[in-house]
Amino acid sequence: MNPITLKLQAEPLVRMALQEDITSEDVSTASVMPNAARGQVHLIAKQDGVICGLDVFLLTFQILDPTAELRACVGEGDDVVSGQELAVVEADVRALLSGERVALNYLQRMSGIATAARRMSSLFAGTKTQLVDTRKTTPNMRVFEKEAVRVGGAGNHRYNLSDGVMLKDNHIDAAGGIAAAVAAARAHAPFVRKVEVEVETLDMVREAVAAGADIIMLDNMSVDTMREAISIIDGHAQIEVSGNVDEAKAATLVDLGVDFVSSGALTHSAPILDLSLKHLSVIE
Repeated sequence: MNPITLKLQAEPLVRMALQEDITSEDVSTASVMPNAARGQVHLIAKQDGVICGLDVFLLTFQILDPTAELRACVGEGDDVVSGQELAVVEADVRALLSGERVALNYLQRMSGIATAARRMSSLFAGTKTQLVDTRKTTPNMRVFEKEAVRVGGAGNHRYNLSDGVMLKDNHIDAAGGIAAAVAAARAHAPFVRKVEVEVETLDMVREAVAAGADIIMLDNMSVDTMREAISIIDGHAQIEVSGNVDEAKAATLVDLGVDFVSSGALTHSAPILDLSLKHLSVIE
């Protein structure tokens, strides 16, 4: 993760996660380790996958102990295998004990998403189509989850509502139709913003093309209907395909030749990658 992003966006959220876990004191750690002592603990993979979030993992311990260090045996985005030692963390033992769960929660979640993104994006290798994520992220986890998608080899759709214009069904209904919605977006949004329109029928595809949409999202269409929609668009706009895209459905979209396939499953359904901190030892 970019150091500036880590400092500005991630650090406050990690602090909040630690505050959620330690409201007054870590009673267990205070009981067994009342005084400062330097220690180390080993990070072990318990599943095959893609490692992601090492910088966030270290940051968690550094908030509790600024002298915390990570000696990593792997790099961000590397494939790892079950049983592999990934890193050694050195810090005040109290920080290691108190920060363990939060640090692992971030690392496991980000690594699980990166693993899913690596697997699904590989389906589109050698094609023009880019797999991208959505805004279907866990509240207060977006910066971490979208970073994990990127590390896994997929792309990021807009980060938030300020990042681009996407006119969905309810926007279109509110405006009174696709033409009116696109015109309103052109009049209001900065000229540097592209305008994307979500469509569900071929008639809507025609309206979006006529309205001059920059990107047309084909939402929950059959493959045959999508092929017809692509023919109608005929290069007048970039094309995104969306709608319940999991790994199995993604495999059916590879040959369409669209610009983007978006998948909420990358973030809302990816399981964690099982990782563990083991063999803690006091070294001084």
